[in-house]
Amino acid sequence: MSLRHLVLVYIICVVWGFNFIAVATGLREIPPFEFTILRFAMVLLVLLPFIKKPPAGQWRRLTVVALANGTAHFTLLFWAMNRASDVSSVAILLQTYVPMTTLLAVIVLKEHIGWRTVSAIVLALSGVLVVSLEPEVFAHLDAVFLCLITAFTLALGTMLMRGLKGIDAFSFQGWTAAISIPVLLPLMLIFEPQWLGTLSTISPLGWGATAYSAIFASIIGHGLLFFLVQRYAVTSVTPHLLLAPILAVIFGVIIWGD
Repeated sequence: MSLRHLVLVYIICVVWGFNFIAVATGLREIPPFEFTILRFAMVLLVLLPFIKKPPAGQWRRLTVVALANGTAHFTLLFWAMNRASDVSSVAILLQTYVPMTTLLAVIVLKEHIGWRTVSAIVLALSGVLVVSLEPEVFAHLDAVFLCLITAFTLALGTMLMRGLKGIDAFSFQGWTAAISIPVLLPLMLIFEPQWLGTLSTISPLGWGATAYSAIFASIIGHGLLFFLVQRYAVTSVTPHLLLAPILAVIFGVIIWGD
């Protein structure tokens, strides 16, 4: 990767690392489904003027990627964070998506990886195993299970994202929001019937956390990832993202008290 594009990867890591703090803050006031819908609504509102119609033959793949990277990934992640007692363990466990993405790229896309990438992934997985032995993590196995499912949906979406053609980053984010909201709305009405009462009590901090997650994590973070995956092999981009959980842990200790 060029130095300029490598800098973009590390911008994603910083943005995503701090996003765990923003989400944890927002979830103090807003239930998971409602939080997910609100952030997608913000994304759609900001990007509406920039959304373009996908080329013919891309609708099916775009829908699958949107449901995996958008609907499933964010809903399950926020649900896991709502169930977990800390930010750090969720941030680290979620990074199992890197080896999952790499394996999918090797098996499905026939991409090749070298010994350095394999060694780095093994080292990262060892860290995940160490975290998994924490008694605090064992006390919230439902959050662990949700994290692993979240990681797989993100891995699947990232792998399939490489096959999207003729769709720019803003259109991709906008369509992801547009496809996700109708799917999540009935789930919110079923599982969070108190949503209207919650909406009227959200503080400025809660709205700010939602806006950060929408604008920085989605539009900037996932937009840059989309840009990079269109230009480089998935196996070249995703290993660098292992810096994100390290930053999330640091932010979690300093700001959240993990």
